[in-house]
Amino acid sequence: MALVLTDNSPLPETSADVADLAARLRGHISQLAVALPAGDPVAMRAQMLGSTTVPDGYVSSRVHLMHLAEATQNVIAAMRGRGHFAWPASRLPGQRPKRPSRNTVRVLVFALALITLVVAASVPRT
Repeated sequence: MALVLTDNSPLPETSADVADLAARLRGHISQLAVALPAGDPVAMRAQMLGSTTVPDGYVSSRVHLMHLAEATQNVIAAMRGRGHFAWPASRLPGQRPKRPSRNTVRVLVFALALITLVVAASVPRT
């Protein structure tokens, strides 16, 4: 959304860029709209807008892209207004982050020891 709606962001140059951004926004809409109740007008409008194809022409395709980004923002605002926001199931608010595996810690310690050895060897002797 920031690539489309911020004031300083440049417009996409090619039609492939427009199609890529439109596909991303459609994906966001489809993932976020399932969290809203069935028949929600904001979600239905966003899904209807997302189901249309990107029009031909430079200006009309960019305007359609901006409408998709605004619809995505409206879906997010509707979710926040209803008091629920989709958190990943693996990390709910208030939960501690997952601890790294034993092998990850071993690799990090080995890398740190190797870096220390290289730095120590590169210091000139007096």
